[in-house]
Amino acid sequence: MKFQTTHHGIIEYDEADVITFIKGLPGFEGLSKFVLLPVEGNEGFNILHSIEDPDIGLVTISPFSIDESYEVELKDGVIKRLNIEKPEDVLIQNTVTLHSKVENITVNLKAPIVINISNKSGEQIILDSDKYLIKHPLVQE
Repeated sequence: MKFQTTHHGIIEYDEADVITFIKGLPGFEGLSKFVLLPVEGNEGFNILHSIEDPDIGLVTISPFSIDESYEVELKDGVIKRLNIEKPEDVLIQNTVTLHSKVENITVNLKAPIVINISNKSGEQIILDSDKYLIKHPLVQE
């Protein structure tokens, strides 16, 4: 399938690649269907793009590329809603806030996006821990 986006041109995807966010994403509750696409030329980043709104595409990154010891404890409700059966089915992504100055680019480590890659369901959660920041610098000095 093909979808014309506002900022990323035409994206191609298979229906099997569509991730469903039953609750939507915070700020985008009316949207539930997204695809995760690698950023060409920069494999560390992805675009989580709505296939319902051509304007909505969120830059994401694996938190483990920022902090190798990053930990997410999934509550039973999340495990049940996403029908997670084993840890290998879980993909964690975190949103990136872009800025023209590299030193001002941040990653939201406080609210990871949890995706069950086996059934293509997802949910953004907020961690109870004060260990992680909403605006964690991408580049550490």
